[in-house]
Amino acid sequence: MQTQQKTPQLAPQAHNGNTGSGNLPEKKFRAGAISATVWLNKGQGINGAAAEYRTISIERSYTDKDGRWQSTNSLRVNDLPKANVVLQKAYEFLVFKEQDLFASA
Repeated sequence: MQTQQKTPQLAPQAHNGNTGSGNLPEKKFRAGAISATVWLNKGQGINGAAAEYRTISIERSYTDKDGRWQSTNSLRVNDLPKANVVLQKAYEFLVFKEQDLFASA
């Protein structure tokens, strides 16, 4: 039987996609115009200790009427299969990373 490790409660410091905020993009998965980015965030646990946690953002890239690249978090119906692929890859990355942490402990 597997036991689940509880995620520490953190004071959130959400990323805004700007690497200057102190949060680092750890990995990006892309399928066509759809991408999922795994962000490494630093926060503070309830006990005041420094802690790290990860979040995932998803976006669709497109060119506007002037030909400039833009991105949005809104997806179209046809984007959903690719969104599923990149989210699955992000999830696998996180699961394997967690397993590596337990193996090295």
